[in-house]
Amino acid sequence: METGTTPWSTGLFDCAEDHGVCLLGWCCPCIVVGRVAEILDKGATSSGSAACLYVVIGVLTAWECQWIYSCVNRTKMRAQYGLQENPCPDCCVHFWLESCAICQEYRELRNRGFVMDIGWEANLELQKQQGRVEGSTVPPAMQHMI
Repeated sequence: METGTTPWSTGLFDCAEDHGVCLLGWCCPCIVVGRVAEILDKGATSSGSAACLYVVIGVLTAWECQWIYSCVNRTKMRAQYGLQENPCPDCCVHFWLESCAICQEYRELRNRGFVMDIGWEANLELQKQQGRVEGSTVPPAMQHMI
């Protein structure tokens, strides 16, 4: 897959700036993975079903292969937003630094204007109310952090 040119809005290890997301990603990664999956799939996958799939894969593989599912989300996210594949390939980031990777993905979508805990449909409605969306597949504009 071709590497994007857009840098991530936060670094892989930027949990010090957002303790809530990092605590959620460490203690209950299925919620973070589920929310990211719902936004990336534009509502085709619910956060609950994605979270359950992550847990089922983890349980069936003794928590050795659940990272493969979340890695697919990272690859999808990079393709959708043209993000760089760094600091190493997606599979390596998720294999070695699963919690850091899913938290970075969560922050990226949040920084792009998504309210992560309300789901895809509510985000679309919110964007329509704010006049930021014409169709149901337009992602919100990137909000630059100072």
